[in-house]
Amino acid sequence: MHSEQQALHHRWEEQQKPPATAALNPAIIKDDGLTRVSIPKIGLDVIIVEGTNHRALRLGPGHLEETPAPGELGNSVISAHRDTFFRHIYELTKGDEIQVRRSGRTYAFQVTGKKIVQPDDLSVVKNTPDARLTLITCYPIYYIGPAPERLVVFSKLIGASPRQQAQTPPGNPRQGS
Repeated sequence: MHSEQQALHHRWEEQQKPPATAALNPAIIKDDGLTRVSIPKIGLDVIIVEGTNHRALRLGPGHLEETPAPGELGNSVISAHRDTFFRHIYELTKGDEIQVRRSGRTYAFQVTGKKIVQPDDLSVVKNTPDARLTLITCYPIYYIGPAPERLVVFSKLIGASPRQQAQTPPGNPRQGS
């Protein structure tokens, strides 16, 4: 898992570098679809993967494919194993910040609460009219064997940076507009 996350972080860093056409558009960031989630309170900084099957969750936290991308309207759901990436999400409390970076934007979410549910309780993945981020892991955190419940951390979008735009040098007309 560690080496897979290192490879994903390397791809993220490459994604953040300006493309070869930087002379014309220096601030454009290429996007290969990677999403980075950072939670300062618990020292988490990971690249999420698409899907929540067994293989995907070995690589990193997985985005539930049927839900919107983080920052879009609706309830974006990310799941991870309790004994790997989401080991410390139980420490999150109301008001804590979650930062999501994708597609040249940064989204700030604020934790609104958490609860313990049964594995078949799908109400926690229900869509919402506003931008939400829901984190799910097995519970109890230090349980031996398959855990009987799920810990769910809820958060809402509180801010988003504008998409990075190309900067046109003075006296140089913008290409393609």
